[in-house]
Amino acid sequence: MRLDKFLAHYGIGTRKEVKKIIRQGLVTVNGEIVKKDDYKVDEKHDHIEYEGEQLLFEKYVYFMLHKPAGYVCATHDALHATVIDLIEGYDNYALFPVGRLDKDTEGLLLISNDGQFAHRLMSPNRHHRKVYYAKIEGVVTTADIEAFKNGVTIDSGYTCKESYLRILSTTDTTSEVEIEIFEGKFHQIKKMFQAIGKKVVYLKRTKIRNLALDPKLDIGAFRALSFHELVDLQKDL
Repeated sequence: MRLDKFLAHYGIGTRKEVKKIIRQGLVTVNGEIVKKDDYKVDEKHDHIEYEGEQLLFEKYVYFMLHKPAGYVCATHDALHATVIDLIEGYDNYALFPVGRLDKDTEGLLLISNDGQFAHRLMSPNRHHRKVYYAKIEGVVTTADIEAFKNGVTIDSGYTCKESYLRILSTTDTTSEVEIEIFEGKFHQIKKMFQAIGKKVVYLKRTKIRNLALDPKLDIGAFRALSFHELVDLQKDL
């Protein structure tokens, strides 16, 4: 791989920017300064450093994002900010959101450039577990729990798969709940509560399969998945 392509793929900068970096003598390959942007490197075996920091080539990257409200799950949008706008330093990785969350929904969202991983994880036929925390306008009851378990009917007769509703707290007019679903229809949770006469006023995804949103991750922040998180997430996909 050309050295400028490697640096651009790593996220150091655009092809034009990394060419300038290389010519300034800021990059070394196996301990030697290289100033030719078309210099061929073995990205898997050569020791490549930029300003003294080793760069390890990653073909695929996997990030956990604490999605804020107000961002759409898309790579580009003419009207709204996208979740990809929050991922800084990886402009050349062709990143995309793995699955989706509504614009006003917060919480756990995966970002990657691995299409096969995204398909296996989020395919409707896989029925992987997703857990949400919600604030509800209305008092959720044990009858509602049973309705969710039996399958709530939405969208002109579609009956959702069995889901699990847990009441965390209630007041005279509101409820806080946790919902576990195994599919991902458009606005599904909002429509399920609408079908039982209640309204979702706040929604946050907290878990995908066994992967929980990192409580230390601020809203709008992201981090790479750890090796063990990624292995567990990919298990039996």
